[in-house]
Amino acid sequence: MSREFLVIDPEQGFATLKGLASPVRVQILKLLHAKGAMNVNDIAAELSLPQSSVSTNVQILEEGGLIRTEAQKARKGSQKICYPVAEEVLIVFKEDARSTGSDAIEVSMPIGLYTSYEVAAPCGLCSTDGIIGLLDVPNSFLDPDRMKAGLIWFTRGYVEYQFPNNAKLSGSKVKDLEVAVELSSEVPGTSADWPSDITMTINGVDVGTWTSPGDFGDKRGVYTPSWWKLKGSQYGKMKNWRISPEGTFVDGVRISDVVLDDLDLLGHRSIRLRIGVRDDARHPGGINIFGRGFGNYDQDVILRIRTE
Repeated sequence: MSREFLVIDPEQGFATLKGLASPVRVQILKLLHAKGAMNVNDIAAELSLPQSSVSTNVQILEEGGLIRTEAQKARKGSQKICYPVAEEVLIVFKEDARSTGSDAIEVSMPIGLYTSYEVAAPCGLCSTDGIIGLLDVPNSFLDPDRMKAGLIWFTRGYVEYQFPNNAKLSGSKVKDLEVAVELSSEVPGTSADWPSDITMTINGVDVGTWTSPGDFGDKRGVYTPSWWKLKGSQYGKMKNWRISPEGTFVDGVRISDVVLDDLDLLGHRSIRLRIGVRDDARHPGGINIFGRGFGNYDQDVILRIRTE
């Protein structure tokens, strides 16, 4: 199951906020989500509005990234087809971003603040207080309490995060990009010998795959809460992925030929980071992603940009 979310910074997302600041435009969005893609004339008829008014509002929605449009041939000329973009819009008022030195910017992303996902059961989420939603029900990944998640697991699929591209905003040249996250395989119960190929994708480019050796449950994680059953996943391995002009490395070991230029950082306002297990993985052993309050490291997904 796949769901898309739109995350905006209110200091930069004025066009998106403008798109939402109208009862008519909200009606158009609800209609598209309920009935799927529609042309401007059909929207006007459905809402009993002038075609000119709908066209104006559709343009504002498109400028705000709330819908996308395509021109298709019609019996007379062409028609504009409107498609909904996201099921939810998340307004983030504060990003956890800080300088880690004169040449680095670090952003910490809560593991539940994914902007897109597609997961297969067994799957689930939990916070430090308890299970979020229902176990093995992919729709639970839509639960608003996912923002509190400290542990996420699934068998196949991915979660995707949208990080601010602070280097582009500051006009700085990037030397390398690093991602740090605590990961393990996922098996019913636990097993130290349960390999899983975990792939990281950045801006649509598969940067490389790391094979987790197992799902660790021999002892309780340093930060794992006491209510979490001891037979469940307890902790993972802290993995540091680094993409540089020379290639992609995990903990200093080269794993692929993907280099920094392949990510086209200057062409994107954000950095889309996807973590998951591909359907064609040689070792499809699932994934656990540990965040704050779980595992051996009290941190979320860290993205670090080093600049010149």
